Amino acid sequence: MVLQDGKVSQAQQVCLYGAGIRSVRGTETSYAYTMDLSKEGLTKAAKSIKAPSPLPLWGSASMQTPLFSSFEALPQRGSGEEVYRFLLDVEAKAYALDASVIKVKAYVSQRMQEVQYAASDGTAFHDFRPRSSLSVNIVMERGGKTQMGFASRMMQMGKEFFTDALIDEVAREAVQRTDFLFSASQIEGGEMPVVMAAGSSGILLHEAIGHAFEADFIRTGDSIFTGKLGQQICHPSISIVDDGTLPGDAGMLRYDDEGIPGQRTVLVHEGKLNSYLYDRISAKHFGVKPTGNGRRESFRCTPIPRMRSTYMLPGEAKEEDIIRSVKRGIYAQSFTNGQVQIGAGDFTFFMKTGYLIEDGKLTRPLRDLNIIGNGPEALRRISMVGDNLRIDHSASMCGKEGQKVAVSQGLPTVLIDKLIVG
Repeated sequence: MVLQDGKVSQAQQVCLYGAGIRSVRGTETSYAYTMDLSKEGLTKAAKSIKAPSPLPLWGSASMQTPLFSSFEALPQRGSGEEVYRFLLDVEAKAYALDASVIKVKAYVSQRMQEVQYAASDGTAFHDFRPRSSLSVNIVMERGGKTQMGFASRMMQMGKEFFTDALIDEVAREAVQRTDFLFSASQIEGGEMPVVMAAGSSGILLHEAIGHAFEADFIRTGDSIFTGKLGQQICHPSISIVDDGTLPGDAGMLRYDDEGIPGQRTVLVHEGKLNSYLYDRISAKHFGVKPTGNGRRESFRCTPIPRMRSTYMLPGEAKEEDIIRSVKRGIYAQSFTNGQVQIGAGDFTFFMKTGYLIEDGKLTRPLRDLNIIGNGPEALRRISMVGDNLRIDHSASMCGKEGQKVAVSQGLPTVLIDKLIVG
């Protein structure tokens, strides 16, 4: 549901259901999906990829529920009226925070996914995956100039997501970010130290190195980290995990989409590359256990290695000491997007807000800068790690091979000795 100018500009409810069938023979994978869940429909889909009939799997003792239960069995959702009232409160809060606010666009999305899985090795599970998100876009006007800002949150929650505390937090963040832009400017680009603020700066891990740890890229030799398992790739003070166990987090998985229990995977331990992100197929190829990273967007998609919640463990440095150590550089605070070239490891992401650092102090507010670098090189150039890890719960969707899945990321404050700012 979308609220704009006090009115609902868009509202919809969609129910999609279907089954995906995968057959694996050696290194060859076949996949089919159908929205016909009858015996005939499932059999036809299986025959299309020359797979054994999946019907005996659904009748196994390990499947304790029917193929799909009723829509009402899903975790409790906010009703249309409740979501509408919630959005009105968000709008009112944003207008009340600053007289310069001239437009508010707020929208809520709720996805309630029910998943059943059965495999020929006896693995089976039944799971509900609620997901709720709130996004707020703000337009402010002062002295004939306008600025636009935003804030968002996404969690694996149902009706309990909608709280007064969330309204205050997200509306306040959106207004503060927009207000910041009136005094912010740009600087001349070049190579310089970059201090990444705790929280949303975790996009550095996601874009710069996270995708390159996904084992399908390792298997094909496309990742710059291919063949480096066990090697020292960064300073011993750095440890990085990909975690599917954080309660309520967008990347939490009780089971991945291949029936592997949710778990916490240590990617980098004290500077050494400790593990890749494996699905069942890549794990079999390398002779290791899957790490629970086989994910897919829906029944229409085949599972592939994907991140969950990727973050760096905290170090010992204080944020103020990290900033104080920089003669001239930037403090990167919030971001909008990024991308990476897997093979070369080159990345770029867009810094929306930050500060110039001069003589160890935050001075000029900055906005709209590109930060460019190489993943392994940036990792090696991290010289200080803060003690203030924060997981960012903004509404982050990660795209890969045409599929989008919910993820989160996190970072303590870190100092990268040199990146290109443009």
